[in-house]
Amino acid sequence: MILEYTIILIYSISLILIFMYALAQLNLLFNYLKARKKLDNSEKFDFSNDKEIPKVTIQLPVYNELYVMERLLQNIALIEYPREKLEIQVLDDSTDESVETTAKQIKIIKELGIDIQHIRRTNRQGFKAGALKEGLETAKGEFIAIFDADFLPKKDWLIKTVPYFKNKEIGVVQTRWGHINRNYSTLTKVQAFALDAHFTLEQVGRNSKGHFINFNGTAGVWRKECIYDAGNWEGDTLTEDLDLSYRAQLKNWKFKYLVDVETPAELPVVISAARSQQFRWNKGGAENFQKMTKRVITSKNLPFKTKVHSILHLLNSSMFTCIFLVAVLSIPMLYIKNEYAHLKVYFYVMSFFVMSSIIFFICYWYMFKTIYGGGFIKFIKYIGSFFTFFSIAMGFSLHNTIAVLEGHVGKKSEFVRTPKFNLTGLKDSWKNNKYIKKKLSFNVVLEGILALYFVFGMYSAFIVGDQGGDFGLFPFHFMLFIGFSYVFFKSIFSKA
Repeated sequence: MILEYTIILIYSISLILIFMYALAQLNLLFNYLKARKKLDNSEKFDFSNDKEIPKVTIQLPVYNELYVMERLLQNIALIEYPREKLEIQVLDDSTDESVETTAKQIKIIKELGIDIQHIRRTNRQGFKAGALKEGLETAKGEFIAIFDADFLPKKDWLIKTVPYFKNKEIGVVQTRWGHINRNYSTLTKVQAFALDAHFTLEQVGRNSKGHFINFNGTAGVWRKECIYDAGNWEGDTLTEDLDLSYRAQLKNWKFKYLVDVETPAELPVVISAARSQQFRWNKGGAENFQKMTKRVITSKNLPFKTKVHSILHLLNSSMFTCIFLVAVLSIPMLYIKNEYAHLKVYFYVMSFFVMSSIIFFICYWYMFKTIYGGGFIKFIKYIGSFFTFFSIAMGFSLHNTIAVLEGHVGKKSEFVRTPKFNLTGLKDSWKNNKYIKKKLSFNVVLEGILALYFVFGMYSAFIVGDQGGDFGLFPFHFMLFIGFSYVFFKSIFSKA
């Protein structure tokens, strides 16, 4: 019975942690709905007065971005801001032929009278954080706007964001990500769904109540003084943006989130690119949990509720570990439930998963409705989107759990960039992209085995017990089968 009780204990703890996270999401939903009713009366710089227009530096940290550099630079050159108060830094760590093409494009932009610098390092020490830190040393701007290579800010982006810095307590202004290729494939739709939930429900829900949010690595502006005061960029985690965000807010800097300012960007279109991005984000989240939790808990300036939300925020990626444990242990639990009648009282804990799923379903509906609109037809579409997202997210749970465990135990790894594709030019020929990872991980084999494992789970529903089966977990096992099968077959047959 020791094994059975151990399985029940781990399963129950994992379900309760997921339920707590769901309750936090529900609280963020309430915050989000309240925030939507409030008018924003923030003080702003008066840009009709030239004296109130501050100097801004745009930093573009890039590494081997052959396919998108021309698009990026042409787009940034269109940004509307007084020329004498704008500087552009191309922080180019590239090691391929994109260096030459980038230099040519920068020369053309310089001839237009735009202050643009091509900054090259001799090494990639600190990766993106190191590049940003080195660029900061010579940056002329009082405020630092940052864009990754696949982002395409609109011409009035600076005019919509920089004025909020009139409030001297604000250290960061962050905008919402948009998706130029949202409908490209099932993979991009699922990624967009997850990101939309973060950029509406979570960011607004936290920011509206003064809880910690994070600069998202791009599509935001920093006050240079805030970066220095918080200790500057550090490259000891894979999510340097989350790291600096927490250090800044622990120093009492305020963050301003603009949900109505959308910054379009490109989503990864092949699963290897999505894998590398997910791995970096989830491992970095775990690394920052290890780095920041004690500082948050011991801070004397933070309200208790902010501390709770901060810890759950830092634990975001660790939820994948709980999901994976619940998934794997659900089949042994099915047999234990039907074998030991006297243990049935312990199985009420299974209802936590149903309640958590309902909470997520309700929360994400409001996000979906905000972006796509409401109504019966949209709701039916949402049901399909939600269950597709839920299934594939669970299919990534092994991959993300490995990333999370590496982060918690302190295993170091290189910052792996996410390859970009420039779909407007390469939509039908992404397989020729030279940056696509060709080598398959052994984890893919494990994902295939797990897909078969959950086929066994569905089969088990018909044979357990003596009452004609137990189908309570059948839908869950079916979604897990779909999720792991999708991840496995995409990884095998796309070779990417």
